Amino acid sequence: MPLLARADARYCSSACRQASYRIRRVQHQARVDAERSAHVPTELTSQARWVRYNGRKVPLRVDGRYASVTDPSSWSDFATAADAEMGEGTGFVLTAGDRMVVVDLDHAVEMGRLLPWAQRIVDALPPTYMERGRSGTGLHLWFRGEVPAGRRIRSGQVAVEVYSDRRFIIVGDRVSGTPLELAELPDAAGVIASLV
Repeated sequence: MPLLARADARYCSSACRQASYRIRRVQHQARVDAERSAHVPTELTSQARWVRYNGRKVPLRVDGRYASVTDPSSWSDFATAADAEMGEGTGFVLTAGDRMVVVDLDHAVEMGRLLPWAQRIVDALPPTYMERGRSGTGLHLWFRGEVPAGRRIRSGQVAVEVYSDRRFIIVGDRVSGTPLELAELPDAAGVIASLV
């Protein structure tokens, strides 16, 4: 510290104060990134397939304009989408080339517990990354695989959707204890149809 510095001074100069601020900012961002990556698989965060969404579940670019599930120029990397303030949260765009399948179980959770039909499906499938939907009553199960076209399967109160292309999925809260990897699920649509 300079000889004439105040007794309570923490920095020797404004340049030192700025350098300290920059270091703290980088450390804070590293902690935030580590926290995010602990909740979303690297298979998703490593790809520039991220969008924001509004209250009507419409995909948005990070600048607030509408995004398209067929226009990669309207997508962003994970960090940019997560940091953006537009809309209500983040979503991931599924494309056929990525070989990712999402199984969406609608109205599968009641009072924090899986309903029996949903539990039967989850138990029959390989352990994989799973998250709660935005409503808190649905589940998204993420797999590696393909489906030729999106499918909606309904049987009584059971509603299951399977997608792998030209859809965006709102990314919710990871279900505690589920893996941070995507399991393989060949013939996803056929497997799910046999379980419903």
